[in-house]
Amino acid sequence: MRSMIPDYLSEALTDVTSDTSGAPAGYIPELAAADPDRLGAAFATVDGEVYGAGDVDVEFTIQSISKPFTYALALTDRGFDPVLARVGVEPSGEAFNEISLEDGSGRPRNPMINAGAITTHALAGSWDLDPGERLERVVAGLSAFAGRRLEVDAAVCASELEHAHRNLAIAHLLRSHGILDEDPTAVVAGYTRQCSVLVTVRDLAMMAATLANRGVNPRTGERVVSEPAVRQVLSVMSTCGMYDAAGDWATQVGIPAKSGVAGGLIGALPGQIGIATFSPRLDSHGTSVRGVSLFERFSADMGMHLMEVPPPARSVVRSNHVVRSGPDAIRVLELQGGIRFAGAERVVREAVASEPAAAGLALDLTMVHSLDDVARRMLLEVARRLTLDGHDVYVVDPESVLPDPDPGEGGRVTVLDSLR
Repeated sequence: MRSMIPDYLSEALTDVTSDTSGAPAGYIPELAAADPDRLGAAFATVDGEVYGAGDVDVEFTIQSISKPFTYALALTDRGFDPVLARVGVEPSGEAFNEISLEDGSGRPRNPMINAGAITTHALAGSWDLDPGERLERVVAGLSAFAGRRLEVDAAVCASELEHAHRNLAIAHLLRSHGILDEDPTAVVAGYTRQCSVLVTVRDLAMMAATLANRGVNPRTGERVVSEPAVRQVLSVMSTCGMYDAAGDWATQVGIPAKSGVAGGLIGALPGQIGIATFSPRLDSHGTSVRGVSLFERFSADMGMHLMEVPPPARSVVRSNHVVRSGPDAIRVLELQGGIRFAGAERVVREAVASEPAAAGLALDLTMVHSLDDVARRMLLEVARRLTLDGHDVYVVDPESVLPDPDPGEGGRVTVLDSLR
């Protein structure tokens, strides 16, 4: 049996392909030349599984998606008080490149707008780093989030630096207020190189999953940033990550997120999953049009809104064993707790990895207290696909926690109170 998750992603991409509204960022020549029809999406789980569809291995520049990760590095490297003294956490309600500083102090309102991101770039690493060393700290940190070495796109960087007048103006204002201690030109150059780091959709999904996994990269096992830094970053992403569209995003999608003007978009759902999409056509907020549509669908289809997430439970798969023998042998997946998307994905993976060679598979729901709709649909799809592959499928469900156990066309499920 093959997992249905890549199929779901492919279907979602197909459904948004017809939307040709928006256009690549026109104010940076290298970005304006991007292929507007590129489209990809990926999920990365907190235990390192990555599912993708479309243009998931095409490289593009990270742009403003680098902001939350560099903020996390600054918090980890310098501590909270020194960073918060120079960058606030309040939503600005303004576009990403507005000159949005607090009255009197000159402190940027949050680290997701350019003024705050320029400041947090200067706060990454220790106090005594020169601009080149600080850039290396940032690139190395972004690479640790991705789980592979990332590189800067020199052509995009040069193109952006030629048109960096507004960022330079912001940096000089920050310097005049004492927020920046260094040469504003050097800081903007470093920040621009930070934004010009090349990534793929797979990279971004893993970076988001590292945030979802409390700062530990699910693939490498490396702790990239501290847990308190992750909580701070996800909180600020929730309120400020989508700029002047943050309120709409929080209510309609409900996933801490960050966009970039190259067409990337990420979301990190704590304890569950990292999501990334790529499509260069942007809306008036500088966010990928198709990316927004995909995230709205993911959130609605799979109950991913942050306010819907229940308290974490123990591992969903309590036991994976075989009962009976010979042609009557049945592999039993004994499940437990409350199951949502992340738990159901784990069940799917167990079923794929241990597809029964004999009579069939039993999903034992005796110790399951709840199944949300997406988990129900995923488990029934497991049953349907195994049936089509010639296996018998049983559901042990004495408390009827799986309503309407019809797996659909070609599927067949036998519901039991027990296997005895």
